[in-house]
Amino acid sequence: MKSFEIFDEENSRSVGVLLYFEKEKNFIIELSRDLDEWSAPLLFAGFVKKDIYTIPRGASLLWVKERIIPSGRQNIGSILKKHKLKAYDEFTFLELSGGRCSQDSLCIKKIDTVPAFVEDRMKTNLTGMFVSGDSLICFFADDTAKRVELKNLEDVKGVDKIRANKELLSSGHIGSGGYYVTFNESIDLPAATVYARGTELNVKKEDFLAFVGASLLDTTETCDILSCTRQNLAYMVKQESLVPVKENVKGNLYFRDDVHKSRW
Repeated sequence: MKSFEIFDEENSRSVGVLLYFEKEKNFIIELSRDLDEWSAPLLFAGFVKKDIYTIPRGASLLWVKERIIPSGRQNIGSILKKHKLKAYDEFTFLELSGGRCSQDSLCIKKIDTVPAFVEDRMKTNLTGMFVSGDSLICFFADDTAKRVELKNLEDVKGVDKIRANKELLSSGHIGSGGYYVTFNESIDLPAATVYARGTELNVKKEDFLAFVGASLLDTTETCDILSCTRQNLAYMVKQESLVPVKENVKGNLYFRDDVHKSRW
């Protein structure tokens, strides 16, 4: 992750921080809390009016695109050649321009560490998530775990589509920096919203991981416990006397307690 201060040169003030996640090429902007809808960058005035200061990746990317040469520019090929670039890259052009734009007095400045207010907000970022029925079980950087019922997020754009499509729901995973849960890389649920709407669970992520590690068995381990062949195990699964937690052509995963119960 690379960090940049967003600085207003005309008013000599810091506006916020731009975070860039190189591997996924995603941008997230953290605005300073002292901004209001009139002093915030015009693109983000609507967010600030709603008391949202962590700007989603889509809107953050739009801010970046406002400040760089568009990819569809007629002479983009010669521009890439001039800067010795093999392909168009938003971040490279943003650095080349210093983040400056004719429409305002903002620029970006490289920083080695993020400000305390950004670190504080990151405490509600996600460190893990899995789908359970119509809910998300989420683990956060502040070491809390929460159950988030999707029906409580129906006012968030796209949640209705997630609930109506099991394949879309199962595609969910945490996004860059733990700032959001994304479904099919097309619908994002902000971590701050998920954190605020969730019901806290009395479990830690490390306890959950320990449980998973101790409870799941692969095909070989299951055959060893049952003293059976893979063919016998396949027959048990076909007869539903033992149901895999997860099925895969390379081998299934089984719940340890279910394996032992099948011996009773």
